[in-house]
Amino acid sequence: MKKLPILLAAVAVVLSGFALYSSKNASELVYVDVNKLLEGYKRTKIVRAEFEVKAKTMSANVDSLMVDWQNELKNYEKERSKMSKKEIELKQQLLGNKQQQLNNYQQAIQKQIQEEDKKVTQTVINDINDYVTEYGKKHKHKIIFGASGGGNIMYADDATNLTETILEGLNKEFEGK
Repeated sequence: MKKLPILLAAVAVVLSGFALYSSKNASELVYVDVNKLLEGYKRTKIVRAEFEVKAKTMSANVDSLMVDWQNELKNYEKERSKMSKKEIELKQQLLGNKQQQLNNYQQAIQKQIQEEDKKVTQTVINDINDYVTEYGKKHKHKIIFGASGGGNIMYADDATNLTETILEGLNKEFEGK
């Protein structure tokens, strides 16, 4: 009979220790919403605006060349009746070559725009990843998961969501640069 209270006390101590250990570990597992970080990070907006200006300029250049080619084609169609058979063949070949060059240039510009977009996005992602890494080390988190809405985190308690805290610190750090 005297051993029962001691046994119950021992079990209570073990359970308390387990509960304390579990709650400590649970707080070390946190997450951030990656999409919200990308959308809310002030540098994203700045970099995206700069990219849009650059992309529009490149696209406008292609559009200008396309208009020139279309005007040349219209002039050819107007003057075709006055040309000899040989002149028509030469002009068609010239227009065909110009169209092919224009198509190649347009594809090259589109590829350049896509590469620039990837580079700009990766720069922002690197900033976010670096900040999250430092934040995790500073606050002694074992793991910070990244939720992106794609199913990698289906549910998490709001108390484990660091998105707003990370975003606030990230923007403060950016504004300080």
